[in-house]
Amino acid sequence: MAYSPRKRASRPRPRVRAWPSESSLGLLGFAGYKAGMTHAFVIDDRKGSPTEGQEIRVPVTAIDAPPMVICAVRLYGKTVRGLTVLTEVWAKDLSKDLTRVVKLPEEYNPEEALERAEELVKGEKISEIRVLAHTQPRLTGTSKKKPDLVEIKVGGASVGDQWGYAKELLGKEVRVGDLFKEGEYVDVISITEGKGFEGPVQRWGVKIQPRKVQKARRHVGAIGPWTPSRIMSSVPGYGQMGYHQRTELNKRILAMGGNGEKVTPAGGFLRYGPVRGDFVILSGSIPGPTKRMVLLRRAVRKPPGIASPPTVTYISRKSQQGV
Repeated sequence: MAYSPRKRASRPRPRVRAWPSESSLGLLGFAGYKAGMTHAFVIDDRKGSPTEGQEIRVPVTAIDAPPMVICAVRLYGKTVRGLTVLTEVWAKDLSKDLTRVVKLPEEYNPEEALERAEELVKGEKISEIRVLAHTQPRLTGTSKKKPDLVEIKVGGASVGDQWGYAKELLGKEVRVGDLFKEGEYVDVISITEGKGFEGPVQRWGVKIQPRKVQKARRHVGAIGPWTPSRIMSSVPGYGQMGYHQRTELNKRILAMGGNGEKVTPAGGFLRYGPVRGDFVILSGSIPGPTKRMVLLRRAVRKPPGIASPPTVTYISRKSQQGV
Protein backbone atom coordinates (compact mmCIF):
# COMPACT_ATOMS: atom_id res chain seq x y z
CA MET A 1 0.00 0.00 0.00
CA ALA A 2 3.03 2.28 -0.05
CA TYR A 3 2.16 3.69 -3.48
CA SER A 4 -1.60 3.91 -3.74
CA PRO A 5 -3.65 4.64 -5.71
CA ARG A 6 -1.74 3.26 -8.68
CA LYS A 7 -3.14 5.33 -11.48
CA ARG A 8 -1.62 6.81 -14.61
CA ALA A 9 0.24 10.09 -14.41
CA SER A 10 -1.53 12.96 -16.14
CA ARG A 11 1.51 13.78 -18.33
CA PRO A 12 5.04 12.49 -18.98
CA ARG A 13 6.47 15.60 -17.33
CA PRO A 14 6.81 15.25 -13.52
CA ARG A 15 5.27 17.74 -11.11
CA VAL A 16 7.18 18.92 -8.04
CA ARG A 17 4.98 18.87 -4.95
CA ALA A 18 7.53 20.22 -2.46
CA TRP A 19 10.66 22.36 -2.66
CA PRO A 20 13.42 22.52 -0.03
CA SER A 21 13.82 25.66 2.04
CA GLU A 22 17.20 26.94 0.89
CA SER A 23 18.78 30.14 2.17
CA SER A 24 21.47 30.09 -0.53
CA LEU A 25 20.60 32.12 -3.61
CA GLY A 26 19.92 30.10 -6.75
CA LEU A 27 17.55 27.80 -8.58
CA LEU A 28 16.47 24.64 -6.77
CA GLY A 29 16.04 22.35 -9.76
CA PHE A 30 17.09 21.45 -13.28
CA ALA A 31 15.60 19.29 -16.03
CA GLY A 32 17.36 16.78 -18.26
CA TYR A 33 16.75 13.66 -20.31
CA LYS A 34 17.66 10.13 -19.28
CA ALA A 35 20.24 8.76 -21.72
CA GLY A 36 20.98 5.34 -20.25
CA MET A 37 23.10 3.39 -17.79
CA THR A 38 26.66 2.16 -17.60
CA HIS A 39 29.13 1.42 -14.80
CA ALA A 40 32.04 3.24 -13.19
CA PHE A 41 34.85 2.61 -10.72
CA VAL A 42 34.93 4.96 -7.73
CA ILE A 43 37.08 5.22 -4.61
CA ASP A 44 34.73 4.42 -1.73
CA ASP A 45 34.71 7.44 0.62
CA ARG A 46 31.90 6.31 2.93
CA LYS A 47 33.12 6.34 6.51
CA GLY A 48 32.78 2.99 8.25
CA SER A 49 32.24 1.11 5.01
CA PRO A 50 33.98 -2.31 4.73
CA THR A 51 35.48 -1.12 1.42
CA GLU A 52 36.46 2.38 2.57
CA GLY A 53 39.38 3.69 0.56
CA GLN A 54 39.12 0.91 -1.99
CA GLU A 55 38.08 1.02 -5.62
CA ILE A 56 34.53 -0.26 -6.06
CA ARG A 57 32.29 -0.78 -9.09
CA VAL A 58 28.97 1.08 -9.07
CA PRO A 59 26.14 1.29 -11.61
CA VAL A 60 25.58 4.83 -12.87
CA THR A 61 22.96 6.69 -14.91
CA ALA A 62 23.83 9.29 -17.54
CA ILE A 63 21.56 12.31 -17.92
CA ASP A 64 21.71 14.56 -20.96
CA ALA A 65 21.32 18.07 -19.52
CA PRO A 66 21.54 20.82 -22.17
CA PRO A 67 21.16 24.45 -21.03
CA MET A 68 17.68 25.61 -20.05
CA VAL A 69 16.21 28.98 -21.03
CA ILE A 70 14.50 31.12 -18.40
CA CYS A 71 11.45 32.42 -20.27
CA ALA A 72 9.35 33.90 -17.42
CA VAL A 73 9.25 34.78 -13.72
CA ARG A 74 6.20 34.06 -11.58
CA LEU A 75 5.43 35.93 -8.36
CA TYR A 76 3.29 34.17 -5.77
CA GLY A 77 1.34 35.63 -2.87
CA LYS A 78 -0.17 33.90 0.14
CA THR A 79 -3.95 33.65 0.49
CA VAL A 80 -6.29 31.68 2.72
CA ARG A 81 -6.34 29.02 0.01
CA GLY A 82 -2.58 28.79 -0.37
CA LEU A 83 -0.22 30.31 -2.92
CA THR A 84 -1.71 32.26 -5.82
CA VAL A 85 0.01 33.72 -8.87
CA LEU A 86 -0.17 37.51 -8.61
CA THR A 87 1.72 38.39 -11.79
CA GLU A 88 4.12 37.08 -14.42
CA VAL A 89 6.99 38.66 -16.32
CA TRP A 90 7.91 37.09 -19.67
CA ALA A 91 11.13 37.58 -21.61
CA LYS A 92 11.24 39.55 -24.83
CA ASP A 93 12.80 37.22 -27.38
CA LEU A 94 11.51 33.68 -26.99
CA SER A 95 12.26 30.56 -28.97
CA LYS A 96 9.88 29.63 -31.78
CA ASP A 97 9.77 26.09 -30.40
CA LEU A 98 8.02 27.44 -27.30
CA THR A 99 4.90 28.06 -29.41
CA ARG A 100 4.53 24.27 -29.57
CA VAL A 101 3.80 24.33 -25.81
CA VAL A 102 1.99 27.60 -25.06
CA LYS A 103 0.29 30.28 -27.09
CA LEU A 104 2.38 33.41 -26.76
CA PRO A 105 0.60 36.82 -26.78
CA GLU A 106 1.05 38.88 -29.92
CA GLU A 107 1.02 42.21 -28.09
CA TYR A 108 2.91 42.09 -24.82
CA ASN A 109 4.77 44.86 -23.01
CA PRO A 110 7.44 43.38 -20.71
CA GLU A 111 8.32 46.81 -19.27
CA GLU A 112 4.81 47.28 -17.85
CA ALA A 113 4.84 43.76 -16.39
CA LEU A 114 8.24 44.45 -14.85
CA GLU A 115 7.01 47.68 -13.23
CA ARG A 116 3.95 45.92 -11.82
CA ALA A 117 6.14 43.19 -10.37
CA GLU A 118 8.49 45.75 -8.82
CA GLU A 119 5.55 47.41 -7.06
CA LEU A 120 4.38 44.09 -5.62
CA VAL A 121 7.88 43.24 -4.37
CA LYS A 122 8.32 46.68 -2.77
CA GLY A 123 4.85 46.43 -1.21
CA GLU A 124 5.88 43.14 0.45
CA LYS A 125 2.97 41.27 -1.12
CA ILE A 126 5.16 38.51 -2.60
CA SER A 127 5.95 35.41 -0.55
CA GLU A 128 7.58 33.16 -3.16
CA ILE A 129 9.24 33.53 -6.56
CA ARG A 130 9.57 30.85 -9.22
CA VAL A 131 10.81 30.84 -12.79
CA LEU A 132 9.44 29.18 -15.90
CA ALA A 133 12.21 27.45 -17.81
CA HIS A 134 12.05 25.35 -20.94
CA THR A 135 14.40 22.64 -22.15
CA GLN A 136 16.11 22.49 -25.54
CA PRO A 137 15.48 18.95 -26.83
CA ARG A 138 17.06 19.75 -30.21
CA LEU A 139 20.44 19.63 -28.43
CA THR A 140 19.81 16.12 -27.07
CA GLY A 141 19.69 12.62 -28.50
CA THR A 142 15.89 12.63 -28.51
CA SER A 143 13.95 13.12 -31.71
CA LYS A 144 11.51 15.60 -30.21
CA LYS A 145 11.30 19.30 -31.02
CA LYS A 146 8.68 20.32 -28.48
CA PRO A 147 10.40 21.68 -25.33
CA ASP A 148 9.31 20.81 -21.82
CA LEU A 149 8.18 23.77 -19.72
CA VAL A 150 8.90 23.43 -16.00
CA GLU A 151 8.45 25.67 -12.97
CA ILE A 152 11.46 25.97 -10.64
CA LYS A 153 11.56 27.71 -7.29
CA VAL A 154 14.20 30.35 -6.54
CA GLY A 155 16.01 29.91 -3.23
CA GLY A 156 17.27 32.80 -1.14
CA ALA A 157 17.21 34.45 2.24
CA SER A 158 14.72 37.17 1.26
CA VAL A 159 12.19 37.85 -1.47
CA GLY A 160 14.17 40.90 -2.58
CA ASP A 161 17.27 38.80 -3.20
CA GLN A 162 15.21 36.19 -5.06
CA TRP A 163 13.61 38.84 -7.26
CA GLY A 164 16.95 40.42 -8.15
CA TYR A 165 18.41 37.02 -9.03
CA ALA A 166 15.41 35.96 -11.14
CA LYS A 167 15.31 39.31 -12.94
CA GLU A 168 18.92 38.90 -14.05
CA LEU A 169 18.26 35.38 -15.37
CA LEU A 170 15.18 36.35 -17.40
CA GLY A 171 15.72 35.44 -21.04
CA LYS A 172 19.13 33.83 -20.43
CA GLU A 173 20.44 30.28 -20.46
CA VAL A 174 21.25 28.34 -17.29
CA ARG A 175 23.63 25.40 -17.23
CA VAL A 176 23.45 22.48 -14.85
CA GLY A 177 26.97 23.29 -13.64
CA ASP A 178 25.68 26.61 -12.29
CA LEU A 179 23.29 24.82 -9.93
CA PHE A 180 24.96 21.61 -8.80
CA LYS A 181 28.46 20.34 -8.18
CA GLU A 182 30.14 16.95 -8.04
CA GLY A 183 29.53 15.02 -4.84
CA GLU A 184 26.23 16.76 -4.13
CA TYR A 185 23.05 14.80 -3.39
CA VAL A 186 19.94 15.48 -5.47
CA ASP A 187 16.41 14.13 -5.64
CA VAL A 188 15.25 12.67 -8.96
CA ILE A 189 11.59 13.08 -9.94
CA SER A 190 10.30 11.26 -13.00
CA ILE A 191 7.47 9.23 -14.52
CA THR A 192 8.13 5.49 -14.51
CA GLU A 193 7.92 3.22 -17.53
CA GLY A 194 4.33 2.29 -18.37
CA LYS A 195 3.42 -1.42 -18.39
CA GLY A 196 -0.29 -1.16 -19.16
CA PHE A 197 -3.12 -3.21 -17.64
CA GLU A 198 -1.86 -5.94 -15.28
CA GLY A 199 -3.42 -8.42 -12.89
CA PRO A 200 -2.97 -8.58 -9.11
CA VAL A 201 -0.08 -11.09 -9.28
CA GLN A 202 2.11 -8.82 -11.40
CA ARG A 203 0.80 -5.59 -9.91
CA TRP A 204 0.90 -6.42 -6.19
CA GLY A 205 2.88 -9.65 -5.91
CA VAL A 206 -0.10 -11.78 -4.87
CA LYS A 207 0.70 -15.49 -4.45
CA ILE A 208 -0.52 -17.77 -7.25
CA GLN A 209 -3.21 -20.15 -5.99
CA PRO A 210 -2.53 -23.95 -5.85
CA ARG A 211 -3.41 -26.26 -8.71
CA LYS A 212 -6.75 -27.51 -7.32
CA VAL A 213 -8.33 -24.08 -6.92
CA GLN A 214 -11.49 -23.52 -8.97
CA LYS A 215 -11.92 -21.17 -11.94
CA ALA A 216 -8.70 -19.16 -11.67
CA ARG A 217 -5.30 -19.25 -10.04
CA ARG A 218 -3.91 -15.74 -10.60
CA HIS A 219 -6.36 -13.92 -8.35
CA VAL A 220 -6.93 -13.08 -4.68
CA GLY A 221 -8.78 -15.60 -2.53
CA ALA A 222 -11.60 -13.24 -1.52
CA ILE A 223 -12.15 -9.59 -2.34
CA GLY A 224 -14.11 -8.80 0.81
CA PRO A 225 -16.26 -10.05 3.73
CA TRP A 226 -20.00 -9.86 4.18
CA THR A 227 -19.52 -7.21 6.83
CA PRO A 228 -18.62 -4.57 5.87
CA SER A 229 -20.33 -5.33 2.58
CA ARG A 230 -17.91 -3.54 0.31
CA ILE A 231 -14.51 -4.00 -1.27
CA MET A 232 -11.83 -2.43 0.91
CA SER A 233 -9.17 -0.23 -0.63
CA SER A 234 -6.48 -2.54 0.74
CA VAL A 235 -7.58 -5.48 -1.46
CA PRO A 236 -5.07 -6.07 -4.31
CA GLY A 237 -6.77 -5.60 -7.65
CA TYR A 238 -6.01 -5.40 -11.34
CA GLY A 239 -5.46 -2.15 -13.20
CA GLN A 240 -2.82 0.24 -14.46
CA MET A 241 0.79 -0.65 -13.72
CA GLY A 242 3.61 1.77 -14.39
CA TYR A 243 3.53 5.33 -15.73
CA HIS A 244 3.42 6.66 -12.18
CA GLN A 245 5.27 9.64 -10.77
CA ARG A 246 8.05 8.60 -8.40
CA THR A 247 10.67 10.51 -6.41
CA GLU A 248 13.98 8.93 -5.44
CA LEU A 249 15.90 10.75 -2.72
CA ASN A 250 19.62 11.38 -2.33
CA LYS A 251 21.17 10.38 -5.62
CA ARG A 252 24.82 11.37 -5.57
CA ILE A 253 26.37 13.25 -8.50
CA LEU A 254 29.56 11.39 -9.39
CA ALA A 255 30.64 13.41 -12.42
CA MET A 256 29.61 16.39 -14.52
CA GLY A 257 30.94 18.02 -17.64
CA GLY A 258 30.31 19.81 -20.89
CA ASN A 259 31.59 17.19 -23.33
CA GLY A 260 29.29 14.17 -23.55
CA GLU A 261 31.81 12.18 -25.59
CA LYS A 262 33.64 11.42 -22.34
CA VAL A 263 30.75 9.23 -21.12
CA THR A 264 29.04 8.08 -24.33
CA PRO A 265 29.62 4.37 -25.11
CA ALA A 266 30.88 3.33 -28.52
CA GLY A 267 27.89 3.53 -30.85
CA GLY A 268 25.88 5.60 -28.36
CA PHE A 269 23.48 4.66 -25.59
CA LEU A 270 20.86 2.07 -26.47
CA ARG A 271 17.61 3.64 -27.74
CA TYR A 272 19.10 7.11 -27.21
CA GLY A 273 22.31 7.74 -29.12
CA PRO A 274 25.24 9.95 -28.18
CA VAL A 275 25.34 12.65 -25.51
CA ARG A 276 26.78 15.73 -27.20
CA GLY A 277 26.84 18.47 -24.57
CA ASP A 278 26.39 18.86 -20.81
CA PHE A 279 25.91 15.67 -18.84
CA VAL A 280 25.37 14.48 -15.27
CA ILE A 281 26.42 11.06 -13.97
CA LEU A 282 24.32 9.84 -11.02
CA SER A 283 25.07 6.89 -8.79
CA GLY A 284 22.52 4.08 -9.18
CA SER A 285 19.37 3.90 -11.26
CA ILE A 286 16.56 6.43 -11.64
CA PRO A 287 12.88 5.97 -12.57
CA GLY A 288 11.68 6.21 -16.14
CA PRO A 289 12.73 4.88 -19.55
CA THR A 290 15.34 6.43 -21.82
CA LYS A 291 14.52 9.76 -23.51
CA ARG A 292 12.13 10.68 -20.69
CA MET A 293 12.49 14.03 -18.98
CA VAL A 294 13.70 13.85 -15.38
CA LEU A 295 13.84 16.67 -12.87
CA LEU A 296 16.81 17.07 -10.54
CA ARG A 297 15.88 18.84 -7.30
CA ARG A 298 18.07 19.91 -4.42
CA ALA A 299 17.86 17.23 -1.75
CA VAL A 300 15.16 17.85 0.85
CA ARG A 301 16.60 15.22 3.22
CA LYS A 302 20.27 15.34 2.36
CA PRO A 303 22.68 13.34 4.54
CA PRO A 304 24.63 15.22 7.22
CA GLY A 305 28.13 16.41 6.51
CA ILE A 306 29.82 18.33 3.74
CA ALA A 307 29.54 16.80 0.28
CA SER A 308 33.02 16.26 -1.16
CA PRO A 309 33.75 15.49 -4.82
CA PRO A 310 34.16 11.73 -5.38
CA THR A 311 37.20 10.17 -7.03
CA VAL A 312 36.02 8.51 -10.24
CA THR A 313 38.79 6.42 -11.77
CA TYR A 314 36.93 4.95 -14.73
CA ILE A 315 33.63 5.30 -16.60
CA SER A 316 32.82 2.45 -18.96
CA ARG A 317 32.44 3.43 -22.61
CA LYS A 318 32.23 -0.10 -23.89
CA SER A 319 29.73 -0.60 -26.69
CA GLN A 320 26.26 -1.62 -25.49
CA GLN A 321 25.44 -3.10 -28.89
CA GLY A 322 27.89 -6.01 -28.81
CA VAL A 323 30.33 -4.45 -31.25
